Amino acid sequence: MLDTDHVTTLVVLDLIGIFVFSVTGALVAVRKHLDLFAATVLAGVTGLGGGFIRDVLIGATPPAALADWRYLLVPATAGVITFFFHPAIGRVERVVTLFDAFGLALFCVTGALKAVEYGLGPLPAALLGMVTGIGGGIMRDVLAGRVPVIFEGALYATPALAGAAVVVLLDGVGVPLGVVVVAGFGMCLGWRLLALVRGWQAPLPKGPANV
Repeated sequence: MLDTDHVTTLVVLDLIGIFVFSVTGALVAVRKHLDLFAATVLAGVTGLGGGFIRDVLIGATPPAALADWRYLLVPATAGVITFFFHPAIGRVERVVTLFDAFGLALFCVTGALKAVEYGLGPLPAALLGMVTGIGGGIMRDVLAGRVPVIFEGALYATPALAGAAVVVLLDGVGVPLGVVVVAGFGMCLGWRLLALVRGWQAPLPKGPANV
């Protein structure tokens, strides 16, 4: 089990990741010309969806998103700010994309650590770390009526799984938490940023889809 200081660290990282992801969710609503309520909902779904799925699957109920008021305030605030200041935020698209990569890296780390804390084995814990990172984005895209970006060739889930795997492996051999967090975060973030800069994509089918 993690001690109180470690739990506090995970909560802080979680809330930062939630804010970043929530901004991207609200931007999707704005670009589809949806109203303030929709922006707030998509912000909340994007920021909280992955963690909600993780908590339900590991039996951490009620999920943190329902048990701690901060988990609801952060995405709501991010949604409102993004809705009213979206022209300024939209002009720094690259910064938002960078923040999204940071959020992914934070979530894969906190998701994997929480799964380990609840007694899951290495493979399930790594998978739940990935789910924590990508779950909210999938829910956001489905609600917004578009194909989830991770299914269109974006190298998104793979870096999250790699970062979570690093976390699980290092934690399993007794590496200090700070090193575990930095290593897992660095693996996911580095891979994701390289994919963005170099245009790397997952393999897509070639030729016409005559099926």
